[in-house]
Amino acid sequence: MSSLPPITDLDLRRATVCQLLHWMAIGRTHPQALAEATQEAIERINPQLNAYVGLSPGLLQEQARTAEHRRRDGVIGRLDGIPVAVKDNFDIAGWPTRAGLPGRQRPATDDAHVVARLRASGAVLVGKTNMDEGALGAATDNPHYGPTHNPWKCGYTAGGSSGGSAVAVAAGLAAAAVGSDSLGSIRIPASYCGVYALKPTHGEISARGLVPAARRLDAVGLIARSVADLTVLLQVLAGYDADDARSRRRRVALALPDWEPGKLRSGLLPDLAALGVEPEVAALFESAVARLAHALGERRTVDFADWDFARTRRAGLLLMEAEMLGSFAADLADTAHPVSPRFRELLRYAEHKSAADYAKADRVLDAATLKMRRLFSQIDVLVLPTTPQGAFPLGGLAPDNQADLTSFASLAGCPAVSIPMGTLSNGLPVGLQLVGGRGSDLRLLELAAVCSATLDADPVYPAIA
Repeated sequence: MSSLPPITDLDLRRATVCQLLHWMAIGRTHPQALAEATQEAIERINPQLNAYVGLSPGLLQEQARTAEHRRRDGVIGRLDGIPVAVKDNFDIAGWPTRAGLPGRQRPATDDAHVVARLRASGAVLVGKTNMDEGALGAATDNPHYGPTHNPWKCGYTAGGSSGGSAVAVAAGLAAAAVGSDSLGSIRIPASYCGVYALKPTHGEISARGLVPAARRLDAVGLIARSVADLTVLLQVLAGYDADDARSRRRRVALALPDWEPGKLRSGLLPDLAALGVEPEVAALFESAVARLAHALGERRTVDFADWDFARTRRAGLLLMEAEMLGSFAADLADTAHPVSPRFRELLRYAEHKSAADYAKADRVLDAATLKMRRLFSQIDVLVLPTTPQGAFPLGGLAPDNQADLTSFASLAGCPAVSIPMGTLSNGLPVGLQLVGGRGSDLRLLELAAVCSATLDADPVYPAIA
């Protein structure tokens, strides 16, 4: 042991969850050292990036000390001592759940289901991460708590609405993070920030204690610095919750990761340019697919002529906006803490729609389910860019099509994984997305691990030393 070089704070911030667990298991580091390295980096870097909007350094150290006691006693959880960030639309007992809005300052009385599972696993909760107002956006440019900056290029968006969570992981301010994904809110920031993300099968992880955007779309999403970490997080957090109406009680386990990568049937879209994918992103994607020739097996062009990505994404947005009219009624009426004009205008769009309009949008989810069934009877995995573009400057107009390529998996309730596939000419990362049929989460993660190892496209974490 003495011949091994010392582990620096930078090493701790760069490491994956699995590496940190190994180092703690063999005594090369300990939870308090990890908490101290995380806290020092947050104090130094968060004022620049604005990833966190809620922190309690004393509580962080207290949790780390408790984790050390457990390790000495020999009874530890799966994530014992690992610093994890939580998006500010999940309840943490004793903390306000602001959901990016200005008037929500009352502390939550109970933990969200996912937070309770993190605690039970021994994870150290670092703090609450910034997000778009009401989770309705994909830039994390919050008018009340400030914008979150892309750690690879300040002044550029981190994506959203889980931008703070992605930045915390990319910048080494947490080893992993939890966010929410309704139309792409976990995968878009993962693509822009060069980290890994999983949107599980809908209902696989309980959403109890998550401020709803649209319950038929909402999924608890995971962000980390490796596929192996996503797998560990999924195993810790997944499971049936009788108090969540949309939680899945499985009669059989998740499909085992038993694909033979060389024998896969991979589906590719016929014309990325027609979908608004920028030429440089398309070129990077085509290069990545060429390098993954063996892993992706038989590549087939799939027919999406019957699927209007922009129209169906807009239908999903209407479902969100309509439900938010109820969820955020008190916020909209709070004149002492007014929401932004933009947020009010977005919800007013749904206010002027009829029940028939809502029903028409709701039927898009049934159409997505049928499309998903037909699609995955012909292929095993759909492969496409995560986003049509890379990160763009803050303060400008966000592209309308940011969520076009992520929305299908959300509308169909499918699992989807985003992994880094390389960097654009401006140095900003962009992601590759793998989508599978419902229940294929572990298989997707297995394939993502193979693809990630082949591409070897991870940025050098942390983004800021």
